[in-house]
Amino acid sequence: MNERWVKIFIDSFWKILLPGLKLTIPLTALSFLFALIIAVAVALVQFADVKGLKQLARFYVWVIRGTPVLVQLFVVFYGLPSLGILLEPFPAAVIVFSLNEGAYASETVRAALESVPRGQIEAGYCVGMSWLQIMWRIVLPQAMRTAFPPLSNSLIGLLKETSLAANITVAEMFMSTQRIVARTYEPLLLYLEVGLIYLIFCTILTRLQSMGEKRLKTYGGKRSNAGGKRLETDGGAR
Repeated sequence: MNERWVKIFIDSFWKILLPGLKLTIPLTALSFLFALIIAVAVALVQFADVKGLKQLARFYVWVIRGTPVLVQLFVVFYGLPSLGILLEPFPAAVIVFSLNEGAYASETVRAALESVPRGQIEAGYCVGMSWLQIMWRIVLPQAMRTAFPPLSNSLIGLLKETSLAANITVAEMFMSTQRIVARTYEPLLLYLEVGLIYLIFCTILTRLQSMGEKRLKTYGGKRSNAGGKRLETDGGAR
């Protein structure tokens, strides 16, 4: 029995890992990229207090955060065809995960935007910058640095959520595992194995997150020291 488990484990490892590299990772990367774009746009609309658009953004966040992602997958993939909208499994999954993660990430980005002191925005106006220039050059760089840790955690969570795409026939890691289970009748071993592969992926992302945070702290420290030296120089000149 043990020998059979070892053989199944070794034989199935690459059969599970390859779909992870070919589908799970690209699905996660594309969904998170689009989610970031949505999140920044929605957060900026709320931060700027644009009438009409702000209420629309809040409605979007309310609906997405208040419904399960599995329901959203079924509505887009199985429900939209009744309206004549047909989507392939992979694009449907990207759309749903992007919209879902975008709603959650927008709140993270909005909180980060609000953490930037208002005085810096007023200073930007004083030197003749437009609102867009202030956001792009002053506010967003600081906000995204603040938002980096929670957004990284969201990325790790999204990687695990992509297993739900198996429900709409996306042949990613989890669905590949289900197919192997159907042939070998060893669910305990194989589900533990796919869990191990997810753990490996998440550990790598966690390590990259840690490296990114250290890099941002170093960059922030250098900027602070440079700013302090400029102030001392200016004070000495006076």
